[in-house]
Amino acid sequence: MRKMIPFMLLFASSAALADGATTYTQFCSSCHGAAGAGDGVAAVALTPKPADFTSAEFWSTRSDEDLTKVIKEGGSAVGKSPLMAPFGGQLSDAQIAEVLAHMKTFKK
Repeated sequence: MRKMIPFMLLFASSAALADGATTYTQFCSSCHGAAGAGDGVAAVALTPKPADFTSAEFWSTRSDEDLTKVIKEGGSAVGKSPLMAPFGGQLSDAQIAEVLAHMKTFKK
């Protein structure tokens, strides 16, 4: 069976994905882990645990709009954990889109 490439990734440049990976590493990996499994070094101390971006269930229940909002405004903005900090004050809309494109590379 052929693996489908997410629509957004078809148009994401390799430079944008690289930038998204760098931004993800800087802002997200300490909680969500380098490979997006929710197992970053800070995850040990967090309850609830950070989202696992490798989970099919995670991707089946969230839209790009929801994920953009949670990155920008924090977990509380979408009824999730307030431990998910808002990054809209630190990241531009373009950077958030790049991070989201990078997160999609964790899908299995």
